[in-house]
Amino acid sequence: MSDADFSLWVYLSRTPLLWLTVTLLAYVAAEWLSAALKRHPLANPILIAVVLAAGLLAATGTPYRTYFEGAQFVHFLIGPATVALAIPLYRNRRTVWRAILPMTAALLAGSLAAMLSALLIAKAFGVPGSVLAALAPKSVTAGVAMGIAGSLGGDPALAAVLVILTGAIGAVTVTPLMNALRLRDMRARGFAAGLAAHGIGTARAFHVDLVAGTFAGIALALNALVSAVLAPVVLRALL
Repeated sequence: MSDADFSLWVYLSRTPLLWLTVTLLAYVAAEWLSAALKRHPLANPILIAVVLAAGLLAATGTPYRTYFEGAQFVHFLIGPATVALAIPLYRNRRTVWRAILPMTAALLAGSLAAMLSALLIAKAFGVPGSVLAALAPKSVTAGVAMGIAGSLGGDPALAAVLVILTGAIGAVTVTPLMNALRLRDMRARGFAAGLAAHGIGTARAFHVDLVAGTFAGIALALNALVSAVLAPVVLRALL
């Protein structure tokens, strides 16, 4: 690389617009690759985009703080996106009401299982309380999870990382797992995906089936509400 090219890179790397563009291009490329691979469970666009962006940061030696100066504009949209979760819930309110009892039971069981399984394993390995606070809302959409973690004394940034990991693992495993369990009801499959793997699982559910995606969105929204109430109680009981 010539001195002129290096100087140009140094200038661009400190410009917030560059990293916003990198974030968007990484997702566009990941979405194209996922579609080209016929939406294989391992070809999760969010996971691919994270790997692409992280690889570029590592290759260029760019600090995360510099990257986030540009990516924060996308991060800001987490708030409006979280509020928008009320839309599928409202549109499908009649469906929710008709199945309110089984959905409530599944919601409570799934939310508690997601929290307790992770927290008990982490506590058995001696993980400190601040990390447990960030781990508790791992199955909740990022905007809500960061708020819950912060209110419990955890690191919101760590909570966001754990949320992404949970969603990516859930999106990869949900279809093979449901097939292995011979669960054919798309409502149940979608609800489980949204409950355990939040937005990333919901996106995967929509790729599989429209009904599954709708119920995943409902589970995602309801779990955000329930976890905000349960997480402080569960964490306080364990610490």
